[in-house]
Amino acid sequence: MTQACVISASMAYDTIMVFDDSFRNHILPDKVHMLNVAFLVSTMRVEFGGCAGNIAYNLKLLGGEPRICAGVGKDSQRYLTHLYQYEIDTSGLAHYEETFTAQAFITTDRDDNQITAFHPGAMSHAVPPLKADGATLALVGPASKETMQAHMAELRRAGIPTLFDLGQAMPLFDGEELKAMIAKADYLAANDYEAEVITRRTGMDFDQLATQVKALVVTHGGKGSSIYADGEVHCIEPVTVAEPVDPTGCGDAYRAGLLFGISTGMDWLATGRLASVLGAVKVASHGTQNHTFSRESISKLYAKTYGDALPWPA
Repeated sequence: MTQACVISASMAYDTIMVFDDSFRNHILPDKVHMLNVAFLVSTMRVEFGGCAGNIAYNLKLLGGEPRICAGVGKDSQRYLTHLYQYEIDTSGLAHYEETFTAQAFITTDRDDNQITAFHPGAMSHAVPPLKADGATLALVGPASKETMQAHMAELRRAGIPTLFDLGQAMPLFDGEELKAMIAKADYLAANDYEAEVITRRTGMDFDQLATQVKALVVTHGGKGSSIYADGEVHCIEPVTVAEPVDPTGCGDAYRAGLLFGISTGMDWLATGRLASVLGAVKVASHGTQNHTFSRESISKLYAKTYGDALPWPA
């Protein structure tokens, strides 16, 4: 794939902390109206995150040419240096020096419960300009509502096929607004929970949603995924992972596989299987951009799982 794939979504730092006890041992249910607690965390790490960065990272490893269009803040240099190492196109980034890049602070206890604080930072700033020149495909994912709506409309006017990924922006859109976004999209992707919310808010079931786009993709975690396209439902078997470590970012890795398959003309079965392989590779690693792979390793896992050769583009 030589043409740019525009990725309009969030850029963020994820600060991940581990509390070696249970939150329930330190939170009194009858005192939540006057809650004042502090948790001593044994470990802390800061990861590169945000849907745009995660998708771009995986797409670049596949051989794609992602171009990130998002807002970042005054603390973005470390993230930019990371992206430069992989030669990811950052020309679509808007820099807001008066604020921070979006930040998620996640504390996990020994029962895998999580308490998260999220600061949108640059993500809530003015709509960043969309640099879509020369692009042949795009993704509009979680960001501010205004950014998602503006970029989707601009991509529609430019005639650039677009994948709509509602993701964590789910609370921002009502039914009519979702219908308007879907009407401008060529492809729609969601996990099973998000897809259920979309059907309830729009009043359309999966089959009806599939008639609105070229393909509706619904992921089911470790149970695989389903692609509704061309009047068929392609059931994508999951890839077995011996030691799953961290599911964070698996959906973004999956979407990178979708973008690569669509842009290179793979059929839906191969596209879904490639996406599933990428999600499995990611789940075996902590963080969202710490894993790595080659075409050879992806091909081997694909063949081992599906008994067929991955049809890489010439």
